[in-house]
Amino acid sequence: MAQKPKQPDVGNPTIVREREGGLAVKEQPRVERPPRFKVMLYNDDYTPMEFVVSLLERVFTKGPAEATQLMLQIHRGGMAVAGVYVLEIAETKVTSVHRMAEERGYPLRAGAEPE
Repeated sequence: MAQKPKQPDVGNPTIVREREGGLAVKEQPRVERPPRFKVMLYNDDYTPMEFVVSLLERVFTKGPAEATQLMLQIHRGGMAVAGVYVLEIAETKVTSVHRMAEERGYPLRAGAEPE
C-alpha cells in the first residue's frame, strides 16, 4: 500500500518542512518593523535659540547648519520634527531634552508621537 505524501504544516512557520530532493528548510517567520515615533520640539518665548541649536547638535546629532534650520523652523512654525526613532529611543531623546532644559532653567518642551 502506497503512503500518502506528508502535507506541510502551514499553521506553524517554524516547522522544518521537507522539499523535493530531500532538502529540509526552516522557514523564518516574517518580522514586522517596529512602529516609529517623531520627536517634536515646541517653541516657547524663553529658551534661547543658541541653546536649541546646541541641543539639536548634541542630542539629535545634527550638523550646525541643519540644527540652525530646525531651530528656525521651530521658532517660526511653533514646532518641528527633530528626528524619527523607535519608541524607546524617542522617549530617551525626549527625556534628555527635558533634563537639559530644566538644568538650565528653560521651559523647552518635547514630545513623541506616532509617525
